[in-house]
Amino acid sequence: MFSGPSSPHPEPRRRRRGVLVAVLLVAVVAAGAAGWFLRRSADGEPPAAAPHGAPAPSHAPTGHGAGHAPSGHARLTGKVVLLDPGHNLRNRDHTAKIARPVDVGNARKECDTTGTSTDDGYAEASYTLDVARRARELLHKEGAKVVFTQDGDRPYGPCVDERAALGNSAHADAAVSVHADGSAVGNRGFHVILPARVTAGKADTSAIVAPSRALGTQLAARFGAVTGSAPSNYLGDGTGLDVRSDLGGLNLSKVPKVFIECGNMRDPKDAAQLTDPQWRQKAARGIAEGITDFLED
Repeated sequence: MFSGPSSPHPEPRRRRRGVLVAVLLVAVVAAGAAGWFLRRSADGEPPAAAPHGAPAPSHAPTGHGAGHAPSGHARLTGKVVLLDPGHNLRNRDHTAKIARPVDVGNARKECDTTGTSTDDGYAEASYTLDVARRARELLHKEGAKVVFTQDGDRPYGPCVDERAALGNSAHADAAVSVHADGSAVGNRGFHVILPARVTAGKADTSAIVAPSRALGTQLAARFGAVTGSAPSNYLGDGTGLDVRSDLGGLNLSKVPKVFIECGNMRDPKDAAQLTDPQWRQKAARGIAEGITDFLED
């Protein structure tokens, strides 16, 4: 029985020493465990799971360039990546505004378009935003700062010239515009669109043609390997690469930039992949790893 301070029979001295030793031992063990946990976290290993019912730590992004803290082995610390989710689901509600022409250097083209969709109505704009968000999470874990052209937070667009300007103003080390194609049934596979050499009006791609090709080559290789998808059977002669001079998002870019058409939404077999969340995670990983390969070279 414990005897409190007011007890007329105080605890023997030897028992007090035993209690003190036990307390010191508990403190030493606790300090050692805390040190092990901190060393484990510092080495990049995940901490033990929280007890059942405890709230998980929040990692929600707070802005276009915000996100997870990088892992202990982050490879892209200090790098800036622009992700450009193609089109915008709300474009269909602003057809007059997205139809207005903008200067793309060697021509005038529509501000933006509504994009395509699968036969059952899954919109390209929904696909591109979902995959871009998944890729952003993966790139954040590698330490990159990721800038979006739109995150479902704009009434329409942005226009193609602004999409290029956003990458330029961010001084992006790499920029990728995410799309899915709307070609004929039987046309399958992915392709990466590279900028042609364009020097006209506001456009001058001279400095980005070579690095953009390097980016596109890495992206095509990783995307195919991760997703298991074959390069396009209707563009690029089996290389998965296509060069174009009519896209404002490429013509007006001052940073290495490519487009990736992840598959053909109008082909049933490709559409089955594009609408599968597990496949979209693979697509995001292929994009993120392709960008990482390029930036590590």
